[in-house]
Amino acid sequence: MATRDPQRIRSWYRARPFNIGVATGPSGLVVVDLDDARGEPAPAAWTGARGGWDVLVRLAEVTGQPIPFDTYTVRTPSGGLHLYFRSPEAGGFRNTSGKLGWRIDTRAAGGYVVAAGSVRPEGAYTVTNAAPIAPLPAWLARALTPPAPPPPAPPITLPVGRISHYVRAVVADECRTVATAPVGRRHSSLLRAARILGEFVGGGVLELETARAALRQAAAGHIGIENCTAREVERTIHDGLAFGQKRPRRLRGRHA
Repeated sequence: MATRDPQRIRSWYRARPFNIGVATGPSGLVVVDLDDARGEPAPAAWTGARGGWDVLVRLAEVTGQPIPFDTYTVRTPSGGLHLYFRSPEAGGFRNTSGKLGWRIDTRAAGGYVVAAGSVRPEGAYTVTNAAPIAPLPAWLARALTPPAPPPPAPPITLPVGRISHYVRAVVADECRTVATAPVGRRHSSLLRAARILGEFVGGGVLELETARAALRQAAAGHIGIENCTAREVERTIHDGLAFGQKRPRRLRGRHA
């Protein structure tokens, strides 16, 4: 349950201590989540990086921009950092996973972060820089801006009796990829699958609720693992299906 009502919040905390989740996106809040490597070697493109903060430093150097660490910052119990930024485009950005680089995620529309003062078994979320929340740097905003929808996909011609079989096979294959995706690729796998299924929804060969239900079932096993939430899954499915429907995939039947 979410609220901005101070009186209700005080009543909750009189009952018991709670951790705090801060919704991102609607107010223009964008949080860059820099994860620790946790012993995982960096991929070749980021050799020597110890986590997302090293990757962000290199990105800033490559673009010739200041390192964007002068903003409100929270250290997570796992050794990562949350950098808070304010964007003038409320709701203009989405959650991302690895879009900026290795071990960098972002939380924006439809997402949330755990606030300072919250405690998990591994430790507490603590403020390491109490500076005011800085504007989102323009170079980061450009990198996070969603691409324009691509042109409609060319139609696929199949034997008349094979269209429904083809669609079912695509749904099954995409859902299998989602269900077996490793932690670092859960979001991107689900978003891709939702976009592809959205194309079939837009083309009139797949029901929207059928696609949504299949994706929910495929992603269900990830919820509750490594901070994956049902709300984030729902937002990703919604975004992907909506994007895919803008470029409908047409299936044409041919007679043998």
